[in-house]
Amino acid sequence: MFNNLSLNGREWLTLTLLIVLLVSAALGLVWMAVGLFRARSLIRREFSAYFLSPIAYVVLVVFLFVTGDLFATTLGLLTAKGPVGTESPMQTMFGDRLFWLVFLFIPPLLTMRLFAEERSSGTLEMLMTAPLRDWQVVLCKYLACLAFYTVLWLPTLLYLPALLGAQAPVFHNAWTAQSISFVAGLACMLIGLMLLLPHLGTMARLVSLTLIVLGGAAAGAGGWLHYHAEGPHLFEVPVLLDPYPVLWTYAGMFLAGAMFLAIGLFISSLVRNQMVAAILALAVGLVFIGSGFWRPELAGSNLYNLVYFFSVPLHFDRAFTRGLLDTRPLILYGSTALFCLFLTVRSLEARRWQ
Repeated sequence: MFNNLSLNGREWLTLTLLIVLLVSAALGLVWMAVGLFRARSLIRREFSAYFLSPIAYVVLVVFLFVTGDLFATTLGLLTAKGPVGTESPMQTMFGDRLFWLVFLFIPPLLTMRLFAEERSSGTLEMLMTAPLRDWQVVLCKYLACLAFYTVLWLPTLLYLPALLGAQAPVFHNAWTAQSISFVAGLACMLIGLMLLLPHLGTMARLVSLTLIVLGGAAAGAGGWLHYHAEGPHLFEVPVLLDPYPVLWTYAGMFLAGAMFLAIGLFISSLVRNQMVAAILALAVGLVFIGSGFWRPELAGSNLYNLVYFFSVPLHFDRAFTRGLLDTRPLILYGSTALFCLFLTVRSLEARRWQ
């Protein structure tokens, strides 16, 4: 296969640089994963703190109430008789302005206490004297917040069978290498999660995390190859609607939430008062969400393209909820989140030097 591969010097150089970048990124991720594993107690403390705060429960109840109301409206349109209905249930459900108005308040409420509370109570100095680097503190708080944000979305998965028109699953005795990899990966993930429950030693927890990561990779690769292979599959769930709008909508919601949480985390590291942190994060988030309420289709194509690039509701209205994967919003979400995390680390370093 490689004998027929003819590349010139420039192409070989590009391929070599790409391989070096990928290997460097993989080594960097492993190094960060080891650092986060050593600071896992901080992640556990920050994640548990959300379930001890009344604000988190208020956010959870309001979010589920709004999404439940939108689900009932969308389901009513799907089952309505006559000319009333909807062709894209995800667009109907997540294109409502009420949803984005509630979504605008969620990241500031989840991030306002992360550093502002530490500064106001005087515990930030104690945290900075711990044997942890600044990037470990920032990522631990960020991952705990992102985990609770993910918990908010878990109950909405119960809506998907009705929105997609899912029918009873059909099982086939068709074992292939891809299906075995998928099932074995899920089994490794389950074993790894079960090993995390008892209070075992560091080596046992490291083994459990390795099983989870390797099992997730095997299950993802095997499931993807098995899904795109010719049938019959191991099991099939017949659906009446296209599943890709659901997949891209949830992926976009996760990345958009990651961006807003990173912005709120950075602002919380700059101020001492929690309400000030929430108001400033709300003002910044309004730039990305409020522009979706103003749609200047008639104001000129250049202006519309500029508004579309920063408007998160327009990203979902025109791309994700329609089953289209637009890489421009993904680059915006990822780059903004990484830049804000970088600024947060620099903010802690500046305070340490002071």
